[in-house]
Amino acid sequence: MDYRRQYIKDLLTGSPGQAAEAYGWVKTRRDSKGVSFVQLSDGSCFKDLQVVIDAGSISDDLLKQATTGACVKFSGELVESPGEGQAVELKACSLEIYGAADPASYPMQKKGASFEFLREIGHLRVRGNTFGAVMRVRNRASYAVHNFFQSRGFNWIHTPIITASDCEGAGAMFAVSTLLEAEHGPDGAQFRLKDNNPENDFFGKPAFLTVSGQLNVETQAMGLTNCYTFGPTFRAENSHTPRHLAEFWMIEPEMAFCDIHGDMNLAEEFVHEVIRDILDNCGPDLEFFDQRIEKGLIQTLEHVASSEFERMTYTEAVKLLEASGENFEFPTAWGSDLQSEHERWLTESKVGRPVILTDYPKDIKAFYMYGNEDNKTVRAMDVLVPRIGELIGGSQREDRLDVLEAKIDEMGLPKEAYWWYLDLRKYGSAPHSGFGLGFERLIMYLTGMKNIRDVIPFSRSAGSADF
Repeated sequence: MDYRRQYIKDLLTGSPGQAAEAYGWVKTRRDSKGVSFVQLSDGSCFKDLQVVIDAGSISDDLLKQATTGACVKFSGELVESPGEGQAVELKACSLEIYGAADPASYPMQKKGASFEFLREIGHLRVRGNTFGAVMRVRNRASYAVHNFFQSRGFNWIHTPIITASDCEGAGAMFAVSTLLEAEHGPDGAQFRLKDNNPENDFFGKPAFLTVSGQLNVETQAMGLTNCYTFGPTFRAENSHTPRHLAEFWMIEPEMAFCDIHGDMNLAEEFVHEVIRDILDNCGPDLEFFDQRIEKGLIQTLEHVASSEFERMTYTEAVKLLEASGENFEFPTAWGSDLQSEHERWLTESKVGRPVILTDYPKDIKAFYMYGNEDNKTVRAMDVLVPRIGELIGGSQREDRLDVLEAKIDEMGLPKEAYWWYLDLRKYGSAPHSGFGLGFERLIMYLTGMKNIRDVIPFSRSAGSADF
């Protein structure tokens, strides 16, 4: 048994007459007169391998253990398949059972199950068509992200998970502490606070799980020029919407000597290249999503991958929305944040392709964004795409020390927590820009899945931290 064994994706392109061993999990077994058929999957591709077992070639007692969910190895010979949709099938002559599965209790039955139920069995759901396809797309998208930045000379930075500062200044952070201890009594574990003085805690000050690696990666860009992060981040929002997670992955590039225009160029190239990679390498999975999850998905992705992105200011967009005559659920007015319905109208109805909005009101954006001369807007940009609206948010960063200090004071943030961030402006400050992209949001867009809990292997959200 070797990791170099042939995967089912390799066997499906094999030649009749080739000896083969097929490892995997049984999806179904169907017994007919004189022959049995097994659909076998190892997760390497969307298609299953059909295994044909002639009567008498494998003992009935052994074959009966090859029930749905069982882990097995079939040995035999590839033969030409008379069925549609497959060139070859495996004619088996031997069977080894690695792990049996009780057919009465195995939860992944042939009949469909709701996504809500499948979240309850997150440890098994990847064996099904939908979540196998999601994870293959997620894997390929991860590769495409790294390939995009590495091919352009970016350095991958592993930013800290534990931080003492709030990047976005919006709170909702998970505290990290050793002052809480468990006491085990007759009624089970109970928790008590050993001490409420932060100076006596592990780090000697309040510490939190990071909501973003951006501030940290900025420090590295001030010496390495082009950097990016790709790692987990955390937000303690008590939200149960299908678009929020407590633990999620972020992609955050940062570039020295780059203004907002270069930032927009990189974001557009990124969207084009990653989507094109998925279209070129995940065809069968995308076809499944197009048929079962969202009709027209592939057409939308092809359109975005080949479109030149429109660029306009926030002010121009608000004027278009106000003159649209549309009956939006949320009214539009200068100074308010745009909602998904506004962003989708711009990309789908007005422009007909992705849009990059720039120069947002400073009062609705983070403290680190570069202030424009009008003292009302900042050099922020959002990439909006058809079907969901905002996909990427970024900005040119404020590199003027006095302006940044004033902004921190204005927002009531603790300046002492950002002493090292301010040092970047004291010692060799440079123009720099970057953006952030929630990886799960990207996977939702690529697959058409409607709930963010269904595009991550194990979701963490309010009230849920299983597995």
